[in-house]
Amino acid sequence: MKWISAIVVTMLFAAIAFAQAAPPKPGPELKKLDYFVGSWAQVGNTKPGVFGPGGPSTMQTEAKWMDGGFFVVMHNDFKSDSMGSGTGISVMGYDPQEKVYTYHEFNSMGEAFEAKGTVEGDTWTWTNEMKMGPKTVKTRFTEKILSPTSYSFKFEMSPDGATWDTVMDGKATKTK
Repeated sequence: MKWISAIVVTMLFAAIAFAQAAPPKPGPELKKLDYFVGSWAQVGNTKPGVFGPGGPSTMQTEAKWMDGGFFVVMHNDFKSDSMGSGTGISVMGYDPQEKVYTYHEFNSMGEAFEAKGTVEGDTWTWTNEMKMGPKTVKTRFTEKILSPTSYSFKFEMSPDGATWDTVMDGKATKTK
């Protein structure tokens, strides 16, 4: 009986100690995501190919920090000659164990997309692999910061990771 009492008391003290621990704080890597917070207007050009005949596209994005400061949540409205119109929600964060930025997107066309990102100087690079029918392709989305209020972007696909085809390119401008 004393043995069981000792275990219960130990577990109680452990629970109290855990409850009194300070909540986690965002790491310094997350500060870099501040750049994307705000209202953005993107104008792009989709190339003819797997996503249709190509043509101009636009997207309006509202990005805010989620409470706690670990994730930036973006609400998107997009229009494209080749893919139509829709909405989406995206979440950016940082994985301290893998030491990569994370991106998750869900849109009104039923698509779910995730990527891992790195930043070198003024260039963000987001990569993933996705299924297109029976094939797996690699994707790369690159954002080059031009100023505090604008960046250029390019979305590319590759069947092998060696040869890349540009699917879309354009520019984003902070509107407020």
